[in-house]
Amino acid sequence: MPSFTTILQKFGEKGDKTRWTYIEIPMEITDLLKPGQRTPFRVKGTLDNYPIKLVSLLPLGKSVVRITDGLTGGFMMPINAGMRRGIGKDEEGEPIRVSLDVDNDPVPQSADLLACLEDDPQAKKHYESLAKSHQNYFSNWIEDAKTPETKANRIVQSLRGLAMKMNFGEMIRYVKQHR
Repeated sequence: MPSFTTILQKFGEKGDKTRWTYIEIPMEITDLLKPGQRTPFRVKGTLDNYPIKLVSLLPLGKSVVRITDGLTGGFMMPINAGMRRGIGKDEEGEPIRVSLDVDNDPVPQSADLLACLEDDPQAKKHYESLAKSHQNYFSNWIEDAKTPETKANRIVQSLRGLAMKMNFGEMIRYVKQHR
């Protein structure tokens, strides 16, 4: 499992990534994990001693590439609030020890969504036709709900969108327009 030390960074005004906290993953590390890979892929491992899994590495654009610890960065890993709490770090420039391995484990799907899809064959058929990434968007959105009421509402909205043959983004836009 390759390991290296880097620092926490934050995007300034950068479109949809504004104020994201992230770390750069040197190309030398990603080439050890997945030689020649230039598209997103999932990893697991540790940040300091905090375990992570089901985390995606995202390619950095050529204009964003920097030098960190003498290595050229080619990918970034967003560091969400839960990860920052887990490592006890939140400030830009703080050092972090990273160990990574490729994560080929299947992404768990929402059991509640899958159970409800059994009662709606049309929605289920469309859900199964979607790319795994879109299935994961639906599942993660539902499972990230903070209350049972929010989770139930998200399941209903997802089933309606899937029955209308929408992908995740289309369903979210439809819900916002019809509030």
